[in-house]
Amino acid sequence: MKSPCNILLISGSLRGGSTNTAMLRTATAISLEGIAAALCTGMDRLPHFNPDDDLEGSPVHSAVAEMRAQVAAADALLFCTPEYAGALPGALKSLLEWTVGDAGAYGKPVAYVNASGPAAPTGGADAHESLRKVLGYVGAEVIEAACVRIPITRAAVAADGSIHDSDVQRRLAEVLQTLARHAAPGEAP
Repeated sequence: MKSPCNILLISGSLRGGSTNTAMLRTATAISLEGIAAALCTGMDRLPHFNPDDDLEGSPVHSAVAEMRAQVAAADALLFCTPEYAGALPGALKSLLEWTVGDAGAYGKPVAYVNASGPAAPTGGADAHESLRKVLGYVGAEVIEAACVRIPITRAAVAADGSIHDSDVQRRLAEVLQTLARHAAPGEAP
């Protein structure tokens, strides 16, 4: 039996009621043959990136080691992030910077889901442009066909922290399947 395609879901938000995290939590609940999706944990424990703390041969902070292990175990990465002050949130930027030292994202297929609500003036476009730029620097392979906007509002998030709308779930399933096809060509559903 072949192994499932492991997709790591990374939210750019640390907020408890984040619609971005709700979008990714919903993705974990979608049952797709050959795909295992899991939320990245521990971003809130990462220290600010400092190259002096990432020297070859020296141990890194335990939260960095845990995050790097999650990225290394993934076949692909899916991001969902808000826009803060016209760019990526600092915590997400720091997470991405920590992937440079071990080349964890290098060559991995990646995509993003833009969950900005219909009232967002730019639809989060600046954050996603920043994300695309940083992903280029870390050597990730952006899968354009899996980068989509699925606008949601806070009202769409259920009490369990996920989204029960069937259209949102269908579109997320398509994103996961597209990303999986690029992670393991010819083997994913």
